[in-house]
Amino acid sequence: MIFDDIVNDAYEEREYPALLALAREWEVARPFDGLRVLVATPVFRNTLLQYRALIAGGADLVVGVAGGMPCDPGIVEVLRGNGIPVIGLQEALEMEARCAESGDCAFDLILDCAGQFSACHPRFGFVELTRSGVQFYEKCEHPVYVADSGVVKRIETCLGTGEGYVRALAQLGYDFYDGKKFVVFGSGKVGQGIVLQLLRSGANVHVVTDCSRGANPFLDANEVSVTDCNDLDAVASLVRGADFVVTATGVKGALDRPQVVEALLASGAVLANMGVEDEYGPGVPASRVLAEKKPLNFILEEPTHLKYIDASLALHAALGEQLVREAAANKNAGPMDPPSELEQRILSMTMQDGLIGAEIAEMMGW
Repeated sequence: MIFDDIVNDAYEEREYPALLALAREWEVARPFDGLRVLVATPVFRNTLLQYRALIAGGADLVVGVAGGMPCDPGIVEVLRGNGIPVIGLQEALEMEARCAESGDCAFDLILDCAGQFSACHPRFGFVELTRSGVQFYEKCEHPVYVADSGVVKRIETCLGTGEGYVRALAQLGYDFYDGKKFVVFGSGKVGQGIVLQLLRSGANVHVVTDCSRGANPFLDANEVSVTDCNDLDAVASLVRGADFVVTATGVKGALDRPQVVEALLASGAVLANMGVEDEYGPGVPASRVLAEKKPLNFILEEPTHLKYIDASLALHAALGEQLVREAAANKNAGPMDPPSELEQRILSMTMQDGLIGAEIAEMMGW
């Protein structure tokens, strides 16, 4: 298969059981034969496994990079060296305009991430990888599967992203956490994953979240201290006493409150963002935050280890196949959840044939 030299040197098959199964299945079934598929997954070494599965299925692959999405320039060159176009949004829109003149469609399918290519018009529709991208599709006229709506994406966000945050800190020289005070903003999938990794590292963890949303069984079970995000005086006090602050709310400008901004600027804490958006807001300079406010794990050669992201990338691609198969019958428009039977199939592949079955079983009990 394509990219074998890179893939076989970097990974063992048990790190990507779901993508391997799809590649082998699609090599025979060829569900994307004759279809141009634009994929906007962040371009890193582990993304090659997703590209390889789609190409095995017959896809005429185009890779999209837009909106300042982080990528590995070396992998971009690998793609171009293999004849795979790498384009931005403007180029995609220009391709659509040229094709429209002849009554054709530039893209049959778009596997998007963070709504980078939501302005396009694919024949069969979109698959959006992240929750943060859903806002761009609320009024979309095409069907849009959201890979982040179900259980599979929890493997990446709960287990992989938190591990990536700790690994990125270590790469920067912050590798001793015992007794250090971490303030984590956000208690969703990403926030929980960060908390889990920090607790395992011996850190003193405090979470800031919206307490009006009710109890959080994961935080309760791990006896994590919690402060309501609307108690601004208490939040500011926490920040001033923190050694590390990390944002994982998924909300642009979530910390953009005068008291909190003032505390952040006065604090000696190491600040990081793990969301796609700038969660600190304009009051906190990019220079004050690690990686200039970009998701910190994207400084790594592999932002999320393949064993944690394999299922998400497989679901992202498999939902594309679902759209193609449903084309005649699917009259829906806008965001849709993944079919539960497809999620269960990918989850089974990952737990039975992968390296992280025990970790997933623990996660499912949260």
